Amino acid sequence: MAAVSAEARLAELGIELPDVAAPVAAYVPAVTTGTLLFTSGQLPFVAGALPATGKVGDGDGRVSASDAKEYARLCALNALAAVKAELGSLDRVTRVVKVVGFVASDPAFTGQPGIVNGASEFLGEVFADAGRHARSAVGVAVLPLDAPVEIELVVEFA
Repeated sequence: MAAVSAEARLAELGIELPDVAAPVAAYVPAVTTGTLLFTSGQLPFVAGALPATGKVGDGDGRVSASDAKEYARLCALNALAAVKAELGSLDRVTRVVKVVGFVASDPAFTGQPGIVNGASEFLGEVFADAGRHARSAVGVAVLPLDAPVEIELVVEFA
């Protein structure tokens, strides 16, 4: 049985890639070198706006862990939009090599790996075994535009 393409898998999941998010500073969304593509950090933009801002943690005024996990998924979706814009097709991706996730965290919050799972699980849905990757999940004091999560990818392509 032939592997389902990443493009076909997104269609099966009913997911459309958004437009590539415009950079908020002096950088480009993605660059390639050799057979590797590196995305810039992607925020969880939906139609050009952040769905939430602030720190992840418990309590009033905090972004819940469950919401932040969904935002990590959105970040990964935005990263795939940057990948496709650079390569022309997600079907050129042969492997997701690395995911780096940053979580704007309340000082007491230590569940960063669970948040970044939102991105990792999504990439597994899209790329199956080729979506298995090395990863870092880092808690930080603040992210650009006060976003709760930021994700960057390294993918290999043919």
